[in-house]
Amino acid sequence: MKLVIAVVLLVVGFCLLIKGADWFVDGAAGIAARFGIPQLVIGLTIVAMGTSAPEAAVSITAAKSGNAGITIGNVLGSNIMNVLVILGITSVITSIAVQKSTVKYELPFMLVISAVLLVLGYTGNEIVLWEGVVLWGFFVVYLVYLFIMAKKGGNEEEEEKQRALWLQIIMLIVGAAGIVFGADLTVDNATVIAETFGMDDRIIGLTIVAFGTSLPELVTSITAARKGKADIAIGNIVGSNIFNILFVTGTTALITPVAFKQGFVVDGLVSIVAGILLWFGVFKKNMLERKVGIVMLVGYAAYFVYLLVG
Repeated sequence: MKLVIAVVLLVVGFCLLIKGADWFVDGAAGIAARFGIPQLVIGLTIVAMGTSAPEAAVSITAAKSGNAGITIGNVLGSNIMNVLVILGITSVITSIAVQKSTVKYELPFMLVISAVLLVLGYTGNEIVLWEGVVLWGFFVVYLVYLFIMAKKGGNEEEEEKQRALWLQIIMLIVGAAGIVFGADLTVDNATVIAETFGMDDRIIGLTIVAFGTSLPELVTSITAARKGKADIAIGNIVGSNIFNILFVTGTTALITPVAFKQGFVVDGLVSIVAGILLWFGVFKKNMLERKVGIVMLVGYAAYFVYLLVG
């Protein structure tokens, strides 16, 4: 009976994720159109932060509970999966157009702060208060950049402007709630199913739970790309990774020192290599194509094998 309930709740979780992402993307795009904000900015802010909410909640709550050590693994694991798996799957389904500003500014910025996080963690085996301030300094710079982009404005489809603002806001909020609660239901019940069939706890954590916590990014990116809103799709991932490093790690470090084990050095390097692969993949054509997505998925498979045998 327990297994049947878990399967039913798993299906409910997927439904919440899919419909939640649908409403979330529509609401975000509509608000962007109404206020003349480029879709890319919405993707880099509201959508990115909304889909990163589970990571932020887990890390900050863990810090308050005295378990800040999971923060770095949470951030690096999520960032690696976001680029290699989420964008990999999305680009295999449909090619993703990438704006020049993403190639020239946002992706290099993501690489820089990934390297900064690695250096800060490696030098002292932890991220302390002043280093949290440094990360927050980068976050403020990022927010100023987004403000400048928003001031430039952008043109969106007229049909999205026709929806009432209150309806767009409700769609955004309800969509975000559906994504978060759907991810929780999916992860929890997939774990129950896996345990029922005797899967090892470590394998569950590395597969179902790791993938489940990135489901919001996956579903939102695929939904956005299929709706022709590629700026939101790519902005969602790049913004989520930047948000994870600067806000999640920075805020956690302001609360308590964040442990950085030596094993995270390899994960940090993989995160940087994944970012470089993405950057070079879109550099020439401003397009993330299927062949690059396949290389990303193969890259993650190799990394996953390393985790299993390492």
